[in-house]
Amino acid sequence: MVAGSGVKPMDLPRLNHCKRVVIKIGSALLVDDGRGVLRDDWLSALCRDIAWMRKNGTEVLIVSSGSIAAGRRQLGLAGQALKLEEKQAAAATGQITLAHAYQRHLGNQGVIASQILLTPADTEERRRHLNARATILQLLNLGAVPVINENDTVATAEIRYGDNDRLAARVASMVSADALILLSDIDGLYTANPNRDNTARHIPHVPRITAEIEAMAGDVTLSAEQGGISTGGMVTKLEAAKIALAGGCAMAIAKGQGLNPLQAIHEGAPCTWFTTDIKPLAARKQWIAGTLKPMGTITIDDGAAAALTRGKSLLPAGVTSVKGGFQRGDPVAIIDRDGHRLGAGLSSYNARDAGKIAGHHSSEISDILGYEGRAALIHRDDMALESPVITAKGDAA
Repeated sequence: MVAGSGVKPMDLPRLNHCKRVVIKIGSALLVDDGRGVLRDDWLSALCRDIAWMRKNGTEVLIVSSGSIAAGRRQLGLAGQALKLEEKQAAAATGQITLAHAYQRHLGNQGVIASQILLTPADTEERRRHLNARATILQLLNLGAVPVINENDTVATAEIRYGDNDRLAARVASMVSADALILLSDIDGLYTANPNRDNTARHIPHVPRITAEIEAMAGDVTLSAEQGGISTGGMVTKLEAAKIALAGGCAMAIAKGQGLNPLQAIHEGAPCTWFTTDIKPLAARKQWIAGTLKPMGTITIDDGAAAALTRGKSLLPAGVTSVKGGFQRGDPVAIIDRDGHRLGAGLSSYNARDAGKIAGHHSSEISDILGYEGRAALIHRDDMALESPVITAKGDAA
């Protein structure tokens, strides 16, 4: 039986039920391929959708392609194959255009736009991962919409086929998003290429990515076949789905060419949902607990141990000793005064600085270290306690 058959709409995720959603926008949606200019009417409608989602209590992040497509016309590079250095020059020019466009259209909805430039390495290397995650979460806490672009201006290997799909999935996993929406030129996964096979059937739900599902992806996207500016494909979208699902994040492939595409998804427009039973924060904690090898040990007192069971972060005041040569972002084991392992977490400080602030209040950190550090030595979202001490949400069990 083909995946998704018999699925009921109420069984699929609903945008207005998601706490945090990442929206990935491809170049072909943002930029008119024929004229090489931004589709202002489309972007305006999308920003109205985003304002509607925020009004319903959903935090929204945007992962946007389009800097190269937007900049090439301004540099007289439209309609031709680009060398790497020409792509980077186009990205540097188009990035300004994109940033202003998002700022203007989101601003018209009373929403603050912020820009973050990333490469996949920023989401994979732990120290950079922590920095990016902390900045993005702070922006969300302050009510802004982060607009995340791949740093094409300095990237080399990253400027390649479909990478922004995977980048979006990495971002969604990094920030523990509930859903990732890939807005595309097709309304989801089909049993075969619908442009070539009129018997191809749309698949609304994929509960598990199997060899059968992967075989349906083909090798290239429709717009790429037709010589357009999009560089994504169904294969890379499935790769993105694997990354997102491993992080506890559902993912949808949806048609984005019409106005108000997010409203359309909410109202039941055809799309393909990839779902998982794992919750985002549970997946993150599982990654910390079961995948990463501790690089050091932090011993805490009884008061701190009790606080952790109540879902609190680990503050320096509760630390009695620090051992190991770990760096910021490295995993460390957390033990009590009797040597019993309580869990593991990603340290906000290297071993030397952690040792200096151990036993001190967070308000003293800047005086001790000479710089403003984070209040928590290990944030509760970056910590996995031994089951069944604590639940996936960080609340006492």
